[in-house]
Amino acid sequence: MSASVVSGHAEDGWGGVVDAFRATVPDPRESGAALSVWSDGREVVDVRVGTADARSGRPWREDTPAVVFSVSKGLAALVVGALVEDGLLAFDQPVAEVWPDFAAHGKSAVTIGDVLAHRAGVSAPRENVDRRTLLDLREWARRIAAQEPLWSPGDAHAYHTLSMGPIVDAIVRRASGRPFAEVFAERVASPLAADVTFAPDARVLDEVAHITTGDAWVEASEARAEDPWITRGATLGGVMPRALVAGGDGFNDRDLLATGLPSAGGIGTASGLARIWSSAIVETRGRRLLAPSTVVDLTRVRSEGPFVFATEPPHPRWGAGVNLVSETFPGLSPSSFGHGGAGGQMTLADPGTGIAYAYVRNHMDPAPPADVIVPAMIRVTNT
Repeated sequence: MSASVVSGHAEDGWGGVVDAFRATVPDPRESGAALSVWSDGREVVDVRVGTADARSGRPWREDTPAVVFSVSKGLAALVVGALVEDGLLAFDQPVAEVWPDFAAHGKSAVTIGDVLAHRAGVSAPRENVDRRTLLDLREWARRIAAQEPLWSPGDAHAYHTLSMGPIVDAIVRRASGRPFAEVFAERVASPLAADVTFAPDARVLDEVAHITTGDAWVEASEARAEDPWITRGATLGGVMPRALVAGGDGFNDRDLLATGLPSAGGIGTASGLARIWSSAIVETRGRRLLAPSTVVDLTRVRSEGPFVFATEPPHPRWGAGVNLVSETFPGLSPSSFGHGGAGGQMTLADPGTGIAYAYVRNHMDPAPPADVIVPAMIRVTNT
């Protein structure tokens, strides 16, 4: 089948959403994407188009996994929510209760909810992170715990682009006795047979869609660096490319992907991601991941408005690790929540309509596909 032809299935009435999806991949010979939509716990759209690896011409298949970047943060929030329901954690619990070392330099009052809402004050490292530390979540977490915060924790927020990952892994390890990747697999992905992982094996690393960047993405990445601390949050002092990907570096690096960074290193299919978010709001595949009361706690507004560092609007809004509806995160209704990821990745769940969706692609582009796909979905839900 030609790479330019959309493959998969869509139920009657969802054709407009598929058309909108196809428009997000202007050159399917060079890149690809996938979209999955679930309604009331049932998959109604599962489509893909284009090329998973332009170097070989490998097409995007049903089981092609993609790096999902900060969509990972939303998945991390769901893991924490599940542990809250298990009685092992609480959103308003100080991190230091489960991880005493984190209290250093006035961080003793920082809560788990603060961490997830980017209020912990450690969005960037004061000292450069070397590659060995980048690939060692425990050592990286140790350094973050010992760091003096960049602002008074809890009083303001700034996006913890990469540093949220080692913090969440450390919290989950101490609460459950196991690393984040194992808890995610056992508590979230495996019960739903969702092809999403933070512990990729050789097969996944061989099949993951190869990420490409263009001038528009690189220029947008540079333009976003309004403040040096924002830049350091993404580059960690130079070990990571500012655009998160540069040829084989960054999130095309197999060793980095194998680390399973909870803030940005998740790998999965659109269908797997969408069924996870569906399970957060309705019974899906016989599973309901979170109780409605936990969803209420997860989606309470915790951070909004300008960062503590200089940033231009529009600004995102966060609950406990999930994006809430804003100019940067279009929803199906005001109750929508989920998380976006660099270059156009997107996941969303909407309790009001019972709809969840996930979109992934491998060409980094500053033009958000949600701006095209979400209006098409709203038209379906309003008919």
